Amino acid sequence: MSRNSARGFTLVEVLVALMIVAIGLAALMTAVSGTARASGYLRDKTLAQWIALNRLSEVRLNLNKMGDNNDTGQLDFANRQWHYDTRYFDTSIASMKRVVVRVWAGDANTKGNPIAESTGFLGTSLGTPGGSNVDWTVGSTPATPVPGATTPTSTTGTPGTTGTPGIGTNGPPPGSGTTPLQ
Repeated sequence: MSRNSARGFTLVEVLVALMIVAIGLAALMTAVSGTARASGYLRDKTLAQWIALNRLSEVRLNLNKMGDNNDTGQLDFANRQWHYDTRYFDTSIASMKRVVVRVWAGDANTKGNPIAESTGFLGTSLGTPGGSNVDWTVGSTPATPVPGATTPTSTTGTPGTTGTPGIGTNGPPPGSGTTPLQ
């Protein structure tokens, strides 16, 4: 029996193979830990954004009175401690304020950049929900006139519609080459 027929792996070949496997596993663990870290960050960012939007809703519903210029609070949400900072800023419209809510993970002693920030507006200059006089489903004003307002007439002569031909009117479609008479 010859020595060449019973040949196997040498110690150097086994060590090289183990080194390649170790490098591959290290790269895989780095990718997996990066994905887990990104997933945790996105979870925290989503929860913080929900808290900020909930706080804006509370301010709009006047469940919490507006403070002098800022308002802070702390709450438990999704089995974690969070704190927020609500600030009120003047706008160019005297009866309207800009409301900014910033949210951090942890208690009020936690420092650092906020995880989420949301901005909204509050005041009497804003319309009430559902108070629009426009029927957005058809793109024109409603058939019932608003007291004290005049009803616009379109270029096609149909009362109660806007003057853009082809959009919510009986005029020709845009680009058809036909223009209504003025």
